[in-house]
Amino acid sequence: MYEFNNIFLDKMDLDRTDDKTVRNSALLVVALGSFLIPFMGSSLNIALPLIQNDLNVNIILLSWIPTVFVLASAAFLLTFGRLADIHGKKKIFSYGVVVYTFASLMAALSPSGAFLIIFSFLQGIGCSLMFATGVALLSSVYPSNRRGEALGIYITAVYLGLFLGPLLGGFLAQNLGWRSIFLFNVPFGLFLFSLITLRLKGEWKGSECEKFDFKGSALYTLSIVLFMYGFSTLQSAFGWIIFLAGIFGLFLFIKEERESQFPILRLEIFMRRSSSFSAVALLLMNIATTAMWALLSLYFQDLRAFGPQMTALILSVQPLMVALLSSPIGRMADHGDNRVFSASGMAVTTLGLVILSLIGQNTNLLVIIVGLILVGVGLAVFSSPTTNIFMGSVGRKNYGMASATLSTMIYTGQTLSLGIMLFIFTSYLGNVQVTASNFATFLLSLKTAFTVFAVIGGVGIIVSILMGKKAGKTRSDD
Repeated sequence: MYEFNNIFLDKMDLDRTDDKTVRNSALLVVALGSFLIPFMGSSLNIALPLIQNDLNVNIILLSWIPTVFVLASAAFLLTFGRLADIHGKKKIFSYGVVVYTFASLMAALSPSGAFLIIFSFLQGIGCSLMFATGVALLSSVYPSNRRGEALGIYITAVYLGLFLGPLLGGFLAQNLGWRSIFLFNVPFGLFLFSLITLRLKGEWKGSECEKFDFKGSALYTLSIVLFMYGFSTLQSAFGWIIFLAGIFGLFLFIKEERESQFPILRLEIFMRRSSSFSAVALLLMNIATTAMWALLSLYFQDLRAFGPQMTALILSVQPLMVALLSSPIGRMADHGDNRVFSASGMAVTTLGLVILSLIGQNTNLLVIIVGLILVGVGLAVFSSPTTNIFMGSVGRKNYGMASATLSTMIYTGQTLSLGIMLFIFTSYLGNVQVTASNFATFLLSLKTAFTVFAVIGGVGIIVSILMGKKAGKTRSDD
């Protein structure tokens, strides 16, 4: 009976896959949600000084505002991905829109820094609900020969949010105050929820008859928070304790999942080369590229004395390249070997990082822009084909889990990237501000960081090549 139900559900999914209206509606919904989240994250960094002055918060409380957003987003991904497989991907995504919109409204009305931290955490939960299910929803409604194009548009939306965040967010914060950034999300969220309700008909479940692993979910959530927060504070002894506790917790989680009848993460999917290597490649790409914005922002504003808006304009070249190229690259990858695109994209990105590792205090601005363009082009060539490889290597019943796993790789990579940057800066500079007296040491730190990230990119090239021949073809259900 269980197998019959799965076959019946798959036939329903395949029937809906042929419905152009459903496909377009799902793509519009996921793309809008994917735009809002990076827009919020990147624009919030611009508004932090205004929040500090308006709410009179110290630097520790201020740093927790973006931190709790990222931690909440990462901590619940596997939980929500598994719930989406059991209860429906559209349902979980729509819950995310509601939570995110409500939290944005309440954050805009926050009377103190403590309240803003609480609602930033709630925003992160809403973000996690959406990110855990977005790729799964697209994979459910698009056939394998059209999925690359859809994923390309999804990635375009993500990087469009990153591109517009500092520009539009800076404009809103400067002219209407920091609260306007949070309020900007509210009408978008209401519009998004109306689209889901009125246009996206049907539901997509893969594991409706299975139970939810509460023990595994709680163990993973706690462990990933300890791991990510600990790694970001490795410069202290307490950070090492938290980090090691997180690693120990993840080992316990893996043991629990091996013994669970209905795990939130099916470890057997990583026994396939295409699944494991594509996930590792995505992790390495995010480690290699995430800290780039922070590094160059410090470089331009401290060493080159550029203003925040000029810095944002220069850095926006990279996400603009990804936004422009991801959709056509995804369309091309639908008719080619995804592995070739993945390896090529990683190679181009690595070349860009090598160029950035050579910059000095008076390096021609055009050279730096070329490096940023190469990183952006490489990301565009790499992202949607590699995502398609991973999603195509798992069964349809596990799309929610797979989508959440990919998002976990992204968030973990981002945390590790920033942690590596902080570790290098602490080793060279110590806990001091960047001033003219230590420009040379700062520049050495920056060069070292970009060199390390370029080496990581080189490892990523090898991993991408080893994914397996013609990787990314869709599997039938397990």
